[in-house]
Amino acid sequence: MLRLVVFVALVLLGHCSEEPLKGNERVVGGYEARKHAWPSQISLQYASGGSWYHTCGGTLVRPNWVMTAAHCVDRNMNFRVVVGDHNIYQNEGTEQYISVGKIYVHPNWNSNNVAGGYDIAMLQLSQSASLNSYVQLGALPPSGQILPNNNPCYISGWGMTRTNGQLASVLQEAYLPVVDYSTCSSSSYWGYTVKNTMVCAGGDGARSGCQGDSGGPLHCLVNGAYYVHGVTSFVSSSGCNVYRKPTVFTRVSAYISWINSIIY
Repeated sequence: MLRLVVFVALVLLGHCSEEPLKGNERVVGGYEARKHAWPSQISLQYASGGSWYHTCGGTLVRPNWVMTAAHCVDRNMNFRVVVGDHNIYQNEGTEQYISVGKIYVHPNWNSNNVAGGYDIAMLQLSQSASLNSYVQLGALPPSGQILPNNNPCYISGWGMTRTNGQLASVLQEAYLPVVDYSTCSSSSYWGYTVKNTMVCAGGDGARSGCQGDSGGPLHCLVNGAYYVHGVTSFVSSSGCNVYRKPTVFTRVSAYISWINSIIY
């Protein structure tokens, strides 16, 4: 559930209201990922009427811990995590279904102001996932690391493939290079809506995250390996793939100390 302007944001003369990518949102302008290309990607699902529904993405960072967005889990619902998934509407035999035991939302998160930052949460699973070729841990960056402009990154998720569209059935990915903070915080981009504890990526008007991608990873290539540098947080309320309104992510490297205080 990416928030629109909480993942989709209103743009008013340099001031942007943000929409969290809430509900069923997916990668716009992307394509089907190779099966299990991102084995740390999870589907966060909630129970309703006896069925389970995808709402957000997330990253398996320890066998029994998942990192996601605060806005995905700040409501009292029954959640489970699915690891090893590709098609969320089919059981392909690689999935593991694990209930969420405890939710730790960042203490400074304000559900009324996604652009205020702190859109990050850790989920303690009721049991550990079994690691295999379909299920692996995501690598987190060093504390404080800032990536340069145009650093190659990919978003992945089952969110909408277009604004107000349908959820993807199979995992999508899209190339979203980093837009550095000085550019992204300029008046022709997001302005003061973006904080230095966030990462911007994309903004070409074609590729972006969208509702349903919230909480999922931004995988960035650094020294030949992929690290999860972002947690999908919000887009412009004018639409998911708005030119010069890059998808905005919680910058993971700004929260390493907090993450370690929770999971150790």
